[in-house]
Amino acid sequence: MAQLCAGICVLLLTLHVQGNDASQMSSLGGGARSQMVQMDSSKSGFVGSQVELRCIFINSNPPVKISQVTWQKLLNGTKQNVAIANPALGVSVLPPFKERVSFKQAAVRHRTPSLEDTTIVFSNLQLSDEAAYICEYTTFPAGNRENMVNLTVFARPLTRMTLTTPTIVARSQRRKMTVATCVSANGKPPSVIRWDTRLKGEATFQETRNQNGTVTVRSNYVIVPGRETHKQKLTCIVTYRNERFTDSVVLNVQYEPEVKIEGFDANWYLNRQNVQLTCRADANPPVTIYQWKLLNGSLPSNVEIKNNSLFFKGPVTYDLAGTYVCDATNGIGTRTGIVDVNITEKPMARGPPGGVIGILGGIVAIGLIIGVAVTVVMVHRRQQKTRTETDNDLTDLPPAHKPAPPPPKKKNSDMKGHLTSDDIQVVHLDKDEEMQKLPLQPPYYDMAPSESTPFTDKPNSGHKDCEVQYAELDTAALASSPSPRSSAHSGPGDLVEYATIQPSSH
Repeated sequence: MAQLCAGICVLLLTLHVQGNDASQMSSLGGGARSQMVQMDSSKSGFVGSQVELRCIFINSNPPVKISQVTWQKLLNGTKQNVAIANPALGVSVLPPFKERVSFKQAAVRHRTPSLEDTTIVFSNLQLSDEAAYICEYTTFPAGNRENMVNLTVFARPLTRMTLTTPTIVARSQRRKMTVATCVSANGKPPSVIRWDTRLKGEATFQETRNQNGTVTVRSNYVIVPGRETHKQKLTCIVTYRNERFTDSVVLNVQYEPEVKIEGFDANWYLNRQNVQLTCRADANPPVTIYQWKLLNGSLPSNVEIKNNSLFFKGPVTYDLAGTYVCDATNGIGTRTGIVDVNITEKPMARGPPGGVIGILGGIVAIGLIIGVAVTVVMVHRRQQKTRTETDNDLTDLPPAHKPAPPPPKKKNSDMKGHLTSDDIQVVHLDKDEEMQKLPLQPPYYDMAPSESTPFTDKPNSGHKDCEVQYAELDTAALASSPSPRSSAHSGPGDLVEYATIQPSSH
């Protein structure tokens, strides 16, 4: 022990003296400053693992002399020596790192003057090893050169999932309870917990920071236990950095029986044979006791009880009518099922099954929809076709049947020169004719010469073509007409006069 202390003192003294010499040489301008120390900026490892902290000295040309290499731990502004390598005195690793830190190169461990690579190896990494580490080279005559690496230590958590109790009992009060717990303990950094399940529940989360810097995450899953939660799977998923852990449990929920009575089809009629009632119960644990009774009376004499069923011997009579009760009991409790049995004189008419009726109704509805759609399409096409044929008929009419444009107006002077009072005939309408509401049509005049057409049987034999002349009606001529019927009345609804204009002989 005394020798070790003496060696340390010698090393420290050597560092002090050489440091002063290097400072003096630097002040005199001697020694090139081209040397450098190469290190990683950061390293990481898990608790219990091994990690290397690299330290390489890049020497100058001509090279400088390496007097010593010192590794130091820097934590919260305080430096702590870890290991020292000296070409003359050898290697020294200080507590508490002595058992876990070593130099990687064997030559360094055997007092070699070649100290360019002084990488150290941390074994069995601990959380307390997390810090900044300095690798410092003492050279002559260049002085000291150093660099630093940050070491991060991770702690992989311990994950477990447990049931709150092996058997969960569902009570009639329907209260919430914690059924499972998932814990990720002593992790650094902390884990993330989530649940995967079909259960309708909720999760609670809690984080606890430990003194060593790790974090414990705890999550509880809370549900209202019941019949629907029995045999449901519950999975806890823990994510830590890029790793994922899963654990699952299947719930064992005990609950009271869920009871129903089967066998009565609402068609128990007189003299029907082989009828029975069966008490069905869904329970955990299973039902151990079934008990039958008839409300307001006793069971019929022809009833045989076998396990959970009632068998009625012989034909059905009115004595079988009543309210039947089945009590089912298991280790959790007792529940009851009830059915009302009524007896009819004759069998009830059986209609088609509801499923068949539904299918037929669907087919009919689809057929109606298709029929309506087809009808709409056909009507639309027929209207388009009729409209198209009408347009084609108007286009194909002969010129004689096409509406002629209105005739050009002629001067009144020309017409008045050829018309006399004898050429004008005045027609007076009777009162009955006056009351007829005939639609007024605009006059059309055919300016073409009259010829025989396919629509007339007789040609214009011997008749000369007449020229149709147009003129405004001369009221003076009407006034001078000797006809006693040539009267004119003004006002709406009075006598209307029509004049036929005959061509004058030339």
